[in-house]
Amino acid sequence: MELENREGQRVPEVTFRCRKDNDWNDVRSADIFSGRNVVVFALPGAFTPTCSSAHVPRYNELAPVLKKHGIDEIVCISVNDGFVMEAWQADQEADRITFLADGNGEFTEKMGMLVDKSDLGFGERSWRYSMLVRDGVIEKQFIEPDEPGDPFVVSDADTMLSHVAPDAACPEDVVVFTKPGCPYCASAKQMLEDADLDYEEIVLGRDASLRSLRAATGAMTVPQVFVGGHRIGGSEDLEQWIHRERRAA
Repeated sequence: MELENREGQRVPEVTFRCRKDNDWNDVRSADIFSGRNVVVFALPGAFTPTCSSAHVPRYNELAPVLKKHGIDEIVCISVNDGFVMEAWQADQEADRITFLADGNGEFTEKMGMLVDKSDLGFGERSWRYSMLVRDGVIEKQFIEPDEPGDPFVVSDADTMLSHVAPDAACPEDVVVFTKPGCPYCASAKQMLEDADLDYEEIVLGRDASLRSLRAATGAMTVPQVFVGGHRIGGSEDLEQWIHRERRAA
């Protein structure tokens, strides 16, 4: 298999047959790339393990940082039909990414990235890669090594961010334990949102038990907020922490 690096070349001119709001939505290459800075990552298939657990979530997470450093749009391309891509985006809750369905593999073939995955029952799919495109021209391309299986070492979001903005700071992971109907939990979540901090919510009774909370945090009350692996505490503790961070900035 020969995978050609196409840095310096223009992206292919195709029309992506996509779905949006349960209707057809054709998207041309020019609509996406003309006069804009676009990060693209392509992958073998929707709903597949690495794509769903790592590739898409991290790009969605780092989207605000990439856009802060001049990226207009982040695009995910896969050789899947529009119905599948629309359903996958909803399942991933990846509203910061544009999902393009390359159902016939036309874009992927013209990129020289169409590979045979018949051994998995997939037929022809895209090799995993990412690229930075400025006004339709590929400035940088990260292609996964030609190795058996599905390597995932260079097309990730962190590698792309390091190229786009080498000194950019990645957001710290924020987790908040809550329970339904808790006003202090609602207050903590609002503070995080007002501070423009993305967070993962773990709801007691749905995602975890009281025993899990106690084992993970040593506490019996909610909310419990963690930032970068460090326990901040409850809503009052979070308020003080946010004030300290703002003063330090």
